[in-house]
Amino acid sequence: MEMAAPYAGMLYELGIISIFIGVIIVLVAFVLLFLSNTKGGKAFGGGALIIGPIPIIFGSDKESVKTILLLSIMLTALLFIVYIVLYSLGW
Repeated sequence: MEMAAPYAGMLYELGIISIFIGVIIVLVAFVLLFLSNTKGGKAFGGGALIIGPIPIIFGSDKESVKTILLLSIMLTALLFIVYIVLYSLGW
């Protein structure tokens, strides 16, 4: 019988906390978008689907796509840095 890694419980809790923080951020963004769009203005937006290191980006206008592209490149670079640090620590 194998012993669980001592940090397994900590990683589980960190994952659950990350999910809750993500849900809260999405809800706050939705409420802010709703409140800012009550005057009949147009809403612009976009999104990214990151599969491995490749981002698939979509948006309603060029500025949204540029912003999402920049954010997805930064997120991908951050992910690689985290992978390298965790690998060097032996995780």
